[in-house]
Amino acid sequence: MFKSGLDEQQREIIHNAIGQSDAFLSFQENLSRVAGVDRPVLIIGERGTGKELAAQRIHYLSERWQEPLMALNCAALAPTLIESELFGHEAGAFTGATRMRTGRFEAANGGSIFLDELGNIPIQVQEKILRAVEYGAFERVGGAEQVQVDVRIIGATNADLPTLAQTGRFMQDLLDRLSFDVVYVPPLRARQEDIMLLANHFAAHMARDLGRKQTPEFDEEAVRQLESHPWRGNIRELKNVVERAVYQSEGDAINNIIFDPFASVYREGILAEAGKKIPSYYDKQRIAAEIDDNCQEITFPLPSHVADAPIDFKTATAAYEIALIQESLQVTRFNQREAARRLRLSYNQFRGLYRKYQAELQEDDGDGDEDCNDDDESV
Repeated sequence: MFKSGLDEQQREIIHNAIGQSDAFLSFQENLSRVAGVDRPVLIIGERGTGKELAAQRIHYLSERWQEPLMALNCAALAPTLIESELFGHEAGAFTGATRMRTGRFEAANGGSIFLDELGNIPIQVQEKILRAVEYGAFERVGGAEQVQVDVRIIGATNADLPTLAQTGRFMQDLLDRLSFDVVYVPPLRARQEDIMLLANHFAAHMARDLGRKQTPEFDEEAVRQLESHPWRGNIRELKNVVERAVYQSEGDAINNIIFDPFASVYREGILAEAGKKIPSYYDKQRIAAEIDDNCQEITFPLPSHVADAPIDFKTATAAYEIALIQESLQVTRFNQREAARRLRLSYNQFRGLYRKYQAELQEDDGDGDEDCNDDDESV
């Protein structure tokens, strides 16, 4: 439904969605249908497919369109900060909390809140979200007063939430409440007819940004390359590739598509001189953790209970992190700073992991009554 009070950006979100494929048109129809029903919505899709734009479209097509739309990327924050960001905190709630601060739920009162990467929210925070959904009430961190809000939740993720719920990583009750409707965003590879529509759109914007009077056109070979590329990064990747092609083009034609900006005839030689193989994306953590002369390399076998398949990836990762911390603490006689150095972590990073797994670590050490002091280097 057309809304005369929308600003230019909001109108563009609603009316200028680009695509003509059946998958895209069906997706847009689903967004329009669920927008008018004042219930939570889950948007599921791969990275780069435009989940936040989909959430904006839902909000601006809803009856809440004149009220705030607040967004939070739950993967961009440490688990300990998510609760404060969502629900705010009272003065003195924790170190550094010198004054009361409202959270995203209060700021979105009357409107909508978009929770991106929903699967990253800790269980204890999920419980507060469930209460906010069911009763429209919550307490700020460190507070006892009930805060009443009227907020529509739009969640997004590329994780398999039902599987997370089955393995105890996501509350089934919250999943049931948030999944009034689940909308899947089609990946770009399922929108073959839309690739060149989007490419020409991004090319025109880039040409304008560069101050060019005319937008260069893709030649036949460039079109073939664009349409045959797998686009694992979806629309975000397409936009980057097209903008780079326009920037590097000369004249009125685009005939050079560069998918990997790091590709170079000199790259292999430069790395070979340093005595290293060309690193893949997955080597970067190993390279970043190169061992200095004063630190002997340590390796750990995968815990036997983790090696048994099938197992949830996050559960396996947590078990392995616990094993690493335990081994390092034992080797360093429970000196946390030494243990952090052996793991190539800062002391604060180590302390955060220790707090995260404190119950498991104390249980395995058989010394659950030992207190952990933030100012003490030993456990």
